Amino acid sequence: MSKNNHPKKSSKSKLVIPLVILAILFLGIGFGTSYFRKSLYTVMKVPDFQLTDQNRQQISNKDMLGKVYLVEFFFSKCPTICPVMNSNMKVIQNEIKSPDFGIISISIDPENDTPKALKQHAIQLGVSSRNWHFLTGDRTYIGMVADQFNIYVGDKEDESESLNHSGMIALVDKEGNIRCRYNKDQMPILYYSGLNYEDPEGKIPKLNGKYHPDREILIEDIKKLLK
Repeated sequence: MSKNNHPKKSSKSKLVIPLVILAILFLGIGFGTSYFRKSLYTVMKVPDFQLTDQNRQQISNKDMLGKVYLVEFFFSKCPTICPVMNSNMKVIQNEIKSPDFGIISISIDPENDTPKALKQHAIQLGVSSRNWHFLTGDRTYIGMVADQFNIYVGDKEDESESLNHSGMIALVDKEGNIRCRYNKDQMPILYYSGLNYEDPEGKIPKLNGKYHPDREILIEDIKKLLK
């Protein structure tokens, strides 16, 4: 009897082992996907910068070490996307109350955006955080900083382009690294959009759009980096 039972036992073992291996593989894939969704990609070290804020203080990337912060390029007289970007930044400021969170808004129109003008802009916007710095300085230098961030800013020498700029925002961690999340295809998004959208997927920009998907994921990712 025992001899006849051995082949059955062996065939069961042969069946169970592959099933266990498959289960482990599926668990591994699931864990890996979950890990990538929860983790943030490191894009690069934040470029060096040093500019003057609305309180006439010199602010550099070194001053921001130890803080999670956002970086945008804008100008106070911008009639289109800048008010939208600043408004979304304000929502984030009101949501993230941590003293370890900050915002860097760099003006690409320093001729008009003096520290005094930026101070007034901050008041009108309702800025309450000490760590929200509106920066100004030499326009050529600011253009160079934007290039190093890989965030588009128009050429200073081209009058038709000089005040054009991207609506993208960089997220920087406490160690001074630009970070981002992965998209649905597990590719790093690199930067976040500061714009509003007509659709919840964030494919159709609209100044008065009621959807702001990147604002929501930014809040989530800032909270991750603050932990």
